[in-house]
Amino acid sequence: MNRRRISLAAVALLLGLAVAGCGGSDDDGAQQNTSPGAITSAPAPPSEVAQPQGQPFTADPTIVGAHPIPFTSWARVADDKIAVNFQTGAPECYGVDAVTTETDTTVTVELRGGTRADAVGRMCVMIAVFGTMEIPLKAPLGDRAVLSAA
Repeated sequence: MNRRRISLAAVALLLGLAVAGCGGSDDDGAQQNTSPGAITSAPAPPSEVAQPQGQPFTADPTIVGAHPIPFTSWARVADDKIAVNFQTGAPECYGVDAVTTETDTTVTVELRGGTRADAVGRMCVMIAVFGTMEIPLKAPLGDRAVLSAA
């Protein structure tokens, strides 16, 4: 009989805890929307630096699983060539490609990263590498702004 009372008391206690855990809040205040879609500020444009800063990468249009990646800075290499500086994976497994859109006032670079075609299915180390890729322009850069599409 004593064990039965202890069991009933334990069940009652557990039910009480479960009901308390499911209870509501007495806070009638508005909640902040912290979802990623609520962010309204645009990322800062990449900054100009004196020279390229990373390991050289060559454009590879055959990359698999291409996705946009931002570049953090860029450098003037020649009147009609810039270099963008970015972060990616080991060059033995990961590559980059770029599409450039030029207007009278801007040069917008859409940098894409992905797995090299010859590295698909291969074991790759997961390290961050600072890379640089030179991008030829159709016209001299002049005073046009350089923007990242990502």
